[in-house]
Amino acid sequence: MSGWTLAAVIAAAAGTLAAGAYAGRGARSTSDFLVASRGIGPGWNAAAIAGEYLSAASFLGVAGLVAKYGADALWYPIGFTAGYLALLLFVAAPLRRSGAYTVPDFAEFRLASPRARRVSMLVVVGICVLYLVPQLQGAGLTLDILLGLPSWIGVLAVGLLVIVNVVGGGMRSVTFAQAATYWLKLTAIAVPALAMAVLFLGSPHRLGDPVPPHVQTATTVDVGRTVSVRIDDPTGVLIDGAPTVRGVVTVAEGSTIRLAAGAQTPIVSGIPRTGDAWASSGGGLGGDHPMYQVLSLMVATFLGAIGLPHVLVRFYTNPDGRAARRTALNVIAALSVFYLFPTILGALARVWTPQILSTGNADAAVLLLPSAALGGVWGTLLGALVAAGAIAAFLATSSGLLVSIAGVMSTDLLPAGVRSFRICAVVGGLVPIGLALSAGSLELSRSVGLVFAVSAATFCPLLLLGIWWRGLTATGAVTGLVVGGITSITSVTLVAVDVLDGWPGVIADYPAAVTVPLTFAVMIGVSRMTRATVPPRVAGIFAAMHVPERLGLGVERTP
Repeated sequence: MSGWTLAAVIAAAAGTLAAGAYAGRGARSTSDFLVASRGIGPGWNAAAIAGEYLSAASFLGVAGLVAKYGADALWYPIGFTAGYLALLLFVAAPLRRSGAYTVPDFAEFRLASPRARRVSMLVVVGICVLYLVPQLQGAGLTLDILLGLPSWIGVLAVGLLVIVNVVGGGMRSVTFAQAATYWLKLTAIAVPALAMAVLFLGSPHRLGDPVPPHVQTATTVDVGRTVSVRIDDPTGVLIDGAPTVRGVVTVAEGSTIRLAAGAQTPIVSGIPRTGDAWASSGGGLGGDHPMYQVLSLMVATFLGAIGLPHVLVRFYTNPDGRAARRTALNVIAALSVFYLFPTILGALARVWTPQILSTGNADAAVLLLPSAALGGVWGTLLGALVAAGAIAAFLATSSGLLVSIAGVMSTDLLPAGVRSFRICAVVGGLVPIGLALSAGSLELSRSVGLVFAVSAATFCPLLLLGIWWRGLTATGAVTGLVVGGITSITSVTLVAVDVLDGWPGVIADYPAAVTVPLTFAVMIGVSRMTRATVPPRVAGIFAAMHVPERLGLGVERTP
């Protein structure tokens, strides 16, 4: 255990709590806890959105997937960022002008239907819980790798810290903390990336070197899930202490691969095996039907950002629609800068940490790189900085998700008020902790990609049709939410149990290309069959959402 790493983790956690406590000291009203009294400016709000949006998947997962799959993995950061362009153009300002506090609030405002509100509330809780679980598991992974602590300690520690932060000041508290963590995360990912890029340019290594690579020192690899690996040269490779043979070998969950210095690294089946294949697009993300994988991933990440509840609630904190648009534009710039650096680290991971290619989970790449590439005191210090950024990522994203859960539960299930918000924050935080401790894990970006697919197949159609099509009815919206939610959750379940192969398995892994068009078709088709139930005041609702605020038609409501 590194004393510097432990100190960095404690400092990041304490700093996040201190920032939240400072900002939340004046939080008293329900408006403070839900939307920070709508007083957050575009610059500060953009930093806060980027701070909570750059989750474990962004900080750790993107680099790991780039290391494994190369060019096709770049669709993750591209989609994560491009989704804000759709938010900027189609959603941000009308949503803010609706005067809603939560997505269920918007559903009731637009459709005049308490039933649509209740169904939307269930979808919000489902999406946020699914998103929280990989954040907490990522915290456990980080503390396990860097400090040697059991993963359950990281899950519990981060989960409880998030509950304390949200209960203390709600949205007002987490906004300040999340804005600060964006700059910490950017520093924690950029400094190591730039330092190792300079080191790489002066080294004999090249990204086009053939794989499998050779480890430079004796290395032990713990396999977190059952995987098939290809071994081209078994010399110096031991699996659970036994010699291996050339060919494809199945390595069971919990096994240990020991590599002697100079041994050739076993490579997980299905990933590019040459530098040229790694740098070229079209290979997909492992498994069959690569073009479908990439297309469905683009649909999920681009449209999923539109419907993420913890992101949407941020636009309610802006003073007006114009500020909401400026916020979305600033977020695009902030994300574009950040995602340069995980990409660099993912590429360099193939050079200095090739052992990650022997497991089904490459999320450890960013955590292992500083000590592997630099060693000594500089490697230790950069590793400590990375640890601080990782913990900040978990805390910031988890706080935003918990605010969304507490917000919809307290306004829809209990009498509105600060006490109800705090009760729901505690309950809403404990449930994901239990799930994270008991559930299996996927790669972080894969887990979050599935959550984006759920969002894309539920709230994205609701918002786009609700804002831009007057013909949407409550029955059509509810039916579409139910269909999109059931099909998406079924896919998540099938991926978790891992029982499908071929086309069914690929569609379950990447469902958005099927579920999103299905939800749009259901909402439009059912709405046309129930067109007589279109709310009679729909013209006034559209005027409130689309007419500039200076004309005085916007809506402002209190919870």
